Amino acid sequence: MKIQIDHKDFELMIDHEQVKKKLRLIGIQLNVAYEKRVPVFVGILNGCFMFMADLMKQVHIASEVCFIKMASYEGDRRADTVKSVIGLNTSLKGREVIIIEDIIDSGNTLRKVIDLIKKEKPASIAVCTLLLKPDAVQHDFEEIAYVGFEIENDFVVGYGLDYNGLARNLKDIYRAV
Repeated sequence: MKIQIDHKDFELMIDHEQVKKKLRLIGIQLNVAYEKRVPVFVGILNGCFMFMADLMKQVHIASEVCFIKMASYEGDRRADTVKSVIGLNTSLKGREVIIIEDIIDSGNTLRKVIDLIKKEKPASIAVCTLLLKPDAVQHDFEEIAYVGFEIENDFVVGYGLDYNGLARNLKDIYRAV
């Protein structure tokens, strides 16, 4: 199935049923790993909103949720700098922190977020991402613990990911063709 967004063509890459199955698996892993703890899930907006909302429905342990907003894209290109638009509003000192990302490509946004969170002196940091582009990552991350799908270095939209602000609402994930 092909679609067009803002004069750019995309084809179906991952359908929503695959995403839902992966979310159930990650939810089980999180429930087991954090069974006797109360982690703080830190979502990186805007992209994580669909993934995090659906993931949290699979998390059945006591937990807290907060968000930060970072900006690293201009259209379909990664920007040279990552900007913090909305910062943390919850103390993370001594807490188990799980960062929720929609996608890790260069890793620049994640690097900045981890550095910000480390300043808060959490007990631990784990990263949960829906999509990971191993060939695009420019940093080493020991914190990446939960990965939905490893994908090629394609530009993708849907399920929270956008192109010029469009397509975040699509339930499936599409790649540019």
